[in-house]
Amino acid sequence: MQILRAAFVAATAVVAVLVSIRPGAAEENSRLALTISIDGAIGPASASYVKAALAKAAERRAEIVVLRLNTPGGLNTSMREIIADVLASPVPVIGYVAPSGAHAASAGTYILYATHVAAMAPGTNIGAATPVQIGGPIPGLPGGVPDKDGKDKKDGDRQEQPKDTLTAKSTNDAVAFIRSLAELRGRNVEWAEKAVREAATLSANGALQANVIDLIARDPADLLRQVDGRVVEIAGGKTQRLATKDAMLEAIDPGWISRLLAVITDPNVAFILLMVGIYGLIFEFMTPGTVAPGIVGTICLLLGLYSLNLLPINYAGFALMLVGIALLTIEAFNPTVVIGLGGIVAFVLGALMLFRVEAPGYTLSWWVIGTTVAVFVVFFLAVLGALRRAAKGPVRIGAQAMHGLSAEVLDWSGTMGHVFTNGERWQARGTEAFKSGETVEVANMIDLTLVVQRAPVPTGEGGTA
Repeated sequence: MQILRAAFVAATAVVAVLVSIRPGAAEENSRLALTISIDGAIGPASASYVKAALAKAAERRAEIVVLRLNTPGGLNTSMREIIADVLASPVPVIGYVAPSGAHAASAGTYILYATHVAAMAPGTNIGAATPVQIGGPIPGLPGGVPDKDGKDKKDGDRQEQPKDTLTAKSTNDAVAFIRSLAELRGRNVEWAEKAVREAATLSANGALQANVIDLIARDPADLLRQVDGRVVEIAGGKTQRLATKDAMLEAIDPGWISRLLAVITDPNVAFILLMVGIYGLIFEFMTPGTVAPGIVGTICLLLGLYSLNLLPINYAGFALMLVGIALLTIEAFNPTVVIGLGGIVAFVLGALMLFRVEAPGYTLSWWVIGTTVAVFVVFFLAVLGALRRAAKGPVRIGAQAMHGLSAEVLDWSGTMGHVFTNGERWQARGTEAFKSGETVEVANMIDLTLVVQRAPVPTGEGGTA
């Protein structure tokens, strides 16, 4: 009995100890650092991926989100969506250019400036943020906008004005944007402007010395150790002290929607989807009932139009492409040289004008344009060849096509009867009387009645008598 009582007391003590240490252990293990990786050009897929990942980090109450960057840049609209999500994130975002050899150029520079803590791995670089096309301001972002005199309304610094008006607008807007990010995060404002106006770049060590980034980290574990204890300001003006020393790293992979967007928002893939969709529908209309081309064409056309809706396109170029396709379709039904050539010229010009920007990773390949034009030329030559052969070949319709054909008499009365020729039963007439089963020759066709005569009798020398 005493043994049982002693065992009960010991078990109770063990449970009490476990309960007393469990909250601390749970609190320690709850420190979670989620990792988002952007490799390659920044576009709609990247923006969708970052938005979903930041939402998941907020749901799981992660300590931080590490946004790893290795990008040549990308679309400004997608860049601004990512920055807006980072600025509104309740979870601190650590920008990290990695691994060694990576870079955060163009749009990547803006994103790194927007993160709560900016870090780079050794052997990486940042900069070359000169805009190709810059859109409107980010909602809720502090900072001035250049006025007509070229002065920033917030800091009054004089800004150099390029000669071209459109270039001046986009450059000044980009400068105001990155200056606002630099001021928000307390980083080097002057170099940020230089990166935009002069496409300046910096190595990791140079960026650290110039106060462009906050630290250099060899790997993610080193990054977590260095940011531990830092105080950052998150959305809503709240401050948070980071506790990342023993945080557990976990990568967030893109969902299937982001993966699909990454494929179809490639301009070359979107272009091909559009062509397959249009010609699939054309083939379905030319040969009704085949079904498969219509289904495949409809799906590809919808995907192509959806991807074009996400990309910055020139609608004049898109209209020229449609005109070219319409002219080539007319050429298929009514072959002429002028319409076909006009369709090819309109299509090529439209394809060249289709995409408005030359952002890295979002240009239309000359190989794709050339291959498509080659297919059009082959199609055009095939139509012309068929037209030429049809003009030189024998007549296949009407009275001329029936002239000289052999026919079998089915029944005959006087000068009228019925004959069978060319797989069909015809009403016939003639100047002679014929017997059933006799072979006659078609001399003419009046309306739907065949005029027949007695077939020539072959001679022994291969001629006819």
